[in-house]
Amino acid sequence: MEVEWLYPMRRDMQEILSGLYLGPYNVATKSRFKTLLDHGITHIICIRQSIEAHVIRPNFPDKFKYLVIDMADSWTQNLISHLPACRNFIDECLETGGKVLIHGNLGISRSAAVVLGYIMEKKSMTFKEAFEYVQIRRYCINPNDGFKQQLLEYEMIYKAQRTLLNGQSSKEKGKLKRKHDQTLEELDGDQSEPMEAIS
Repeated sequence: MEVEWLYPMRRDMQEILSGLYLGPYNVATKSRFKTLLDHGITHIICIRQSIEAHVIRPNFPDKFKYLVIDMADSWTQNLISHLPACRNFIDECLETGGKVLIHGNLGISRSAAVVLGYIMEKKSMTFKEAFEYVQIRRYCINPNDGFKQQLLEYEMIYKAQRTLLNGQSSKEKGKLKRKHDQTLEELDGDQSEPMEAIS
């Protein structure tokens, strides 16, 4: 899917996954309303710092469903804490047949970091794999170094959570299977340890 990247393309949005778009704020402004409709956008994640709220804002709250994330483009900003809310919002959109645009200011650092985190988890990719995957589609992405470090950590976090969940679900299945396989006599016979008398 490799296309020749031209500088003006950074001012547009690109489809990263089916129904998931990444781009700059200017594609979500009032002058670009028709572009949003033409792409079938139904949901928008607007990422901005509170001090940017007068510049970067939801312009069509009655037309699209918004999730506004307060996040600075700073290496000290906690990115990971915002990923679950973004993942749930994206999932809800895609599961209902919608299309979502994720934007910050330029569509290069904050919004790209959110998209990378989502793709890492959904496609079981490493940070490096996800970065290459997204960069082929939007070449100008460049999350700040703090976000890159957190995404490397997130790789271990989401994999550990997945292992834990898989372990729990298979353990529960095993328990249920064992219980159903046992007869009533066997279940009664499980009381091998006598209960102590209550004094």
